[in-house]
Amino acid sequence: MKQRQQAIRPPRRQALRTATLALALGLTGAFGATAAWAQKYPDKPIRLVVGYSAGGGVDAAARILSARLPAVLGQQVVVENRAGATGMIAADLVAKAAPDGYTLMMGDSAMLIAKLLQPKIAIDPLTTFKPVAGAFISPLMIVTGNDFPARTPAELVTELKKHPGRYSFATSGVGTVQHLGFEMLKQATGSFVVHVPYRGAAQIVPDVVGGQVPIGVVSATAGMAQAKAGKLRALALMNKARLEAAEGVAPLADALPGFDVAPRLFLLAPAGTPDEIVDKLSAAVKTVLDTPEAATSAAAQGTLRAYATPAQLRKEMVDENARWKRIITEQRIVAEGS
Repeated sequence: MKQRQQAIRPPRRQALRTATLALALGLTGAFGATAAWAQKYPDKPIRLVVGYSAGGGVDAAARILSARLPAVLGQQVVVENRAGATGMIAADLVAKAAPDGYTLMMGDSAMLIAKLLQPKIAIDPLTTFKPVAGAFISPLMIVTGNDFPARTPAELVTELKKHPGRYSFATSGVGTVQHLGFEMLKQATGSFVVHVPYRGAAQIVPDVVGGQVPIGVVSATAGMAQAKAGKLRALALMNKARLEAAEGVAPLADALPGFDVAPRLFLLAPAGTPDEIVDKLSAAVKTVLDTPEAATSAAAQGTLRAYATPAQLRKEMVDENARWKRIITEQRIVAEGS
């Protein structure tokens, strides 16, 4: 009986070894197929989805990339605008797209805030997408009427602290980066300033010029146009870096060390997109952003180039999300209509 058992066992061990080898070869073949697929990528046009209307800041930034990426990737990059719901309509489209690198999204900081203010939103930017590359920073500017008592960031801080409740500030809506950024300023200075939500810079700037509201928070581009015309005062930038088109405007960090608030623009891909494709896309974005032409175009749009690798972008998104969550909780900010 023992002899019979010994005669049977070797073939079973051999079968196990054969099955293991077959599995290993199968996995090797699968990885090889993925690598080969990535090497051929892209072999057709790429969609770059933007969650805002054509002509806006995010759209303009996307078109800086779409105009130059074809020379690097060898395929056309087509911007597709799907406006609505603070970018969430576009986000839903991209999230449901095949994770093959042919549908990407130009994301921004507003996506992170939207999920925090409206937890029922199904899209979570931190888990629904795969970070591809950081691309731009869109500086924000604090503007005032020409008769406002403060002329520098330090004087602004002093004025707000000295007169709690005297002033109001206008932004493009509750829960926007502009709003939350100024809430951070209030928190950092212990000041009290009343928030007045508007629909956008097109309405804010005339009211600041006309004196209906003393302080406005708008894009640097919107602020500088009127400041250069002498109609209002460009008082401070909310990000740490100075802007080429606003050399004479100091950052708030001069008065509040480390203060840095600015919408970030970045490329995202559907979760599950192969690393090889993400890395190829990220490298292409870096190549584009390193060109003098991209620098000139960014400056003309009032943005700063801010390349980040996929790993760096993931960390930036996590850190930024934590900052927004903290200010929303501490200042008890709720979405309009909630």
